[in-house]
Order: sequence, then structure tokens, then C-alpha cells
Amino acid sequence: MKPLRIRLLLIACGTLAAGVATSKAAETDGEATPGAMEEAVFAGGCFWCVESDLEKLDGVGDVVSGYTGGALENPTYRNHEGHLEAVRAPFDPAAISYRALVDYFLRHIDPFDDGGQFCDRGHAYTTAIFYNSEAQKADAEAAVAAAEAELGAPIVTPVRPLGAFWIAEDYHQDYYKKNPVRYRFYRTSCGRDRRVKKVWGK
Repeated sequence: MKPLRIRLLLIACGTLAAGVATSKAAETDGEATPGAMEEAVFAGGCFWCVESDLEKLDGVGDVVSGYTGGALENPTYRNHEGHLEAVRAPFDPAAISYRALVDYFLRHIDPFDDGGQFCDRGHAYTTAIFYNSEAQKADAEAAVAAAEAELGAPIVTPVRPLGAFWIAEDYHQDYYKKNPVRYRFYRTSCGRDRRVKKVWGK
């Protein structure tokens, strides 16, 4: 059964929008081409928030919200059973390393929560780091180990191979830019930043 979000005055992460758009899948092809933009894929709860966090970084391009990790084809927001909400972040490895992206991502989630993230509960809102090469896998596993050492406790965020990435509906893309008041209210009410600060400190 598709997990339900906790409803606030703003219904969390996208149910204000009406209709269902067609998703597209983007496949990865393994190792990145030297000198080209690379891609990182993360699931960290509400994809609006992860998109917003990553686009603050120099070297990161236009982050795309979508669904991955499940077997269902052509998932939508109303039916993405088995998938996680995720983002695909293009980045310039000459400006920022993949390892730095993973370190940053981990410090913007609650890596101890295996039931969702913040007020968003259920499998679709759990966390994961999706790798598309052996080099990314090694960096991600090293970042998780370092974070566990820093926090002194096991991290539940898995490192998983990336399969098909299905692009979410248009109204989810750049939601924090297109609906800044609603986005800020949702993020504050959901307690995301408070919990991250409690886990990681300042």
C-alpha cells in the first residue's frame, strides 16, 4: 500500500497539485566519461527539499526530482509503489567531488530513520545513496563509514546500485522556487531542519 504523509495545513510535498503527468525513465550507463558532467542520485525524503539543498552547491547543475529503486514502470506521484522519492543531480567533478556530495547529503538527512524522513513516513520517503559506478560505490561506502564514526552509531541509509530513474511530474520540479511560501511552510512544519541540527549539530 502506498504510504501516506502526515497532513499539515499544507499537505506535504505535492498533493496540492492536481492531475498526473507522464513520467520518463532515464537509464545510467555505468562509468562517467572523463571531463564530462557526472550524476549523483540520492533519496532523502521529500524530493523538494533534497533538490533545494543540493542546488545550493557550486558545481551542481539543475537537479531533477523523480522516482527510483522499485520495479514499477511509469510511476507517478499517486502511484510509485516500491520506489523512493529521489533526485538526480548533475555535477562538475572539477568543481565538486562525488564524495563531497555524499558527505553533504548525509548531513542534510536523518540517517538513523528507517521509516521515512521527518513528518513524511513510509518506504517512499526512506533514504538511499544510489551509485552508478564502482568508484561512486566506494566513495559512498567510505562516506557512510566516516559518518558512522563521527556520530558513533550505525547509519541506516543504504548504498544501492542505480536502476531506472523516472522523472517526476512537472509540478514537482523546482517546487521550492515556484512556490516559495508553501515550500518554506512545509519544510518548517515538517521539522526537517530542526531534526538535522539535532543529529548533526551546527
